Amino acid sequence: MSKQAILDRVNFPSDLRNLSDSDLNHLANELRQETISIVSKTGGHLGSSLGVIELTIAIHSVFNTPFDKLIWDVSHQCYPHKILTGRRKGMMTLRQDKGLSGFTKRTESEYDPFGAAHSSTSISAALGFTVARDLGSSVGDSIAVIGDGSISAGMAYEGLNNAGSEGRRLFVILNDNEMSIAPPAGAMSKYLSSLYANNEFYSLTQLAEGLAKNLPGPLQEGARRAKSIITGLAAGGTFFEELGFSYLGPIDGHDLNQLLPVLRAVKARAKGPILIHCVTKKGKGYYPAENSADKYHGVSKFDISSGEQSKSKPNAPSYTSVFGKALVSEASRDHRIVAVTAAMPSGTGVNLMQKEYPQRTFDVGIAEQHAVTFAGGMAAGGLKPFCAIYSTFLQRGYDQIVHDIALQNLPVRFAIDRAGLVGADGATHAGSYDIAYLSNLPGFVVMAAADELDLMNMVATAASYNDGPIAFRYPRGEGVGIELPEKGTPLEIGKGRMIKEGKSGVAILNFGAHLLEVKEAAEMLLQSGVDITIADARFAKPLDKKLITNLAKNHSALISIEEGAIGGFGSHVSNLLSESGLLDGKLKFRSMFMCDKFIDQGKPENMYKEAGLGVHDIVDKVMSLMGVSVVKFKKNDLSA
Repeated sequence: MSKQAILDRVNFPSDLRNLSDSDLNHLANELRQETISIVSKTGGHLGSSLGVIELTIAIHSVFNTPFDKLIWDVSHQCYPHKILTGRRKGMMTLRQDKGLSGFTKRTESEYDPFGAAHSSTSISAALGFTVARDLGSSVGDSIAVIGDGSISAGMAYEGLNNAGSEGRRLFVILNDNEMSIAPPAGAMSKYLSSLYANNEFYSLTQLAEGLAKNLPGPLQEGARRAKSIITGLAAGGTFFEELGFSYLGPIDGHDLNQLLPVLRAVKARAKGPILIHCVTKKGKGYYPAENSADKYHGVSKFDISSGEQSKSKPNAPSYTSVFGKALVSEASRDHRIVAVTAAMPSGTGVNLMQKEYPQRTFDVGIAEQHAVTFAGGMAAGGLKPFCAIYSTFLQRGYDQIVHDIALQNLPVRFAIDRAGLVGADGATHAGSYDIAYLSNLPGFVVMAAADELDLMNMVATAASYNDGPIAFRYPRGEGVGIELPEKGTPLEIGKGRMIKEGKSGVAILNFGAHLLEVKEAAEMLLQSGVDITIADARFAKPLDKKLITNLAKNHSALISIEEGAIGGFGSHVSNLLSESGLLDGKLKFRSMFMCDKFIDQGKPENMYKEAGLGVHDIVDKVMSLMGVSVVKFKKNDLSA
């Protein structure tokens, strides 16, 4: 039987349980090559997936999935899992329109019992399944696989604490590769490193003595000695044991000859919660990934032989890089400016500040709640913190935004990257809600950049603003290609701008980066003799009341547009118009926002069409307000 034939014989995890340990070792080599081949054509999260090849095989061959619940955290390392759980043929659709998600997804497979694209949720979810089992539900064992970056976040500790106190049979596998997206921050990383500094010691729990005979011969003595040596420290045991877990490890997460007997032993004997500490290497088995600074965490399509990624030449700098450079520029003129990020320095552009001013840049790890309050403390202490976090992750710090920042009116500057729909990462990473959840807070200033020059000016605005919290949002991807000055110019708070005066009686009030689509729709409408007015609000809070009032009084129809969910900018405009009595007369007002559903991954332009915010949707809205029924049209050819 050829090596490749082993993977061809595996359609589901049940097939793994018919293979010998030797076959499983061969399968690991095939699965690694298959994963590399797939991602080279689709792009995606490669390094993390290569780091769990053996672990994926071992778990599925020992545990009875899907009856036993396997939860990945964060689930960007789930590609090998998907290949082994009936989705191999669909992997070429990974992260594409109508294709497989890049994360675990409950609606995609029964082998994905819990979706996890935000970190540190797995232990809590696994405990939930465990309680369901113990209360009579048809659920087996629960296995949470959590990365060393994810376990640094507060929610993971909450889950560990509760699971330890419950004392129920539960398996937590710590996938420790010493690296999240950025080098892991904080004391937990140092603690984990110290645990395997003496890697001949493998077991630190009462379970170890019973397990020792299942370990390879040379390791048995180390296993017997480990508990007495390590638990003889002043603390009396490991951190995990103090929380009520039996601790086992560290073990080599790439050695099936260790993984298989260990997992078989704990499955047979564990009665309470147990944490198995596996040491892995991100990018394992693919030289370019192993030797890359980011371990090929997220890659575009690439050439397997060289590892060279195919990247199209950008037409304009990315919004992220524009923010990063603008922040450094402002920081060069004001020593009080500091930057905070939650494990995403390069993703947010803060790496540029980190390089230039390392003493004024703080990566707090995957800890958004802490990042927000930490920034609040610095603001209260007289500094000017810029808290740079993706929109989707800032949701995790919302209570802190309300209680620790807004309520105390602290001048924290929130730089919100990945606003709007983000493409291949899909609904879990979409920045759909920040307009609504920030603009409803008293004292907040909320801005959105329509282009990269706007973004520069908003960075300057935030740097000069000291009267309370202020936020500015901007999308993923490249800008529109505007020539940029050396530094930004502060904007007048609450002041929008006119883009184009029209003659048709219809005006569009844009908020954010959809201005380009509005202009394109205007060109299409102009070809049919419809000349619309365009204004850009810049601020959702405070609103430019003068601008909006003038638009309402001088037009028969007004449309607001935003890259966010209902309850945001358009709702505030509607309230202003209603309270001003401007909706009592001839004015027709409509608000365009994202439709009330989660939008799956795809090309951003297709996602916006599905959300009801495509260029043709804008055209349709204008024509319907004018009383014209649009039946069918092609691009640049509108017929009614």
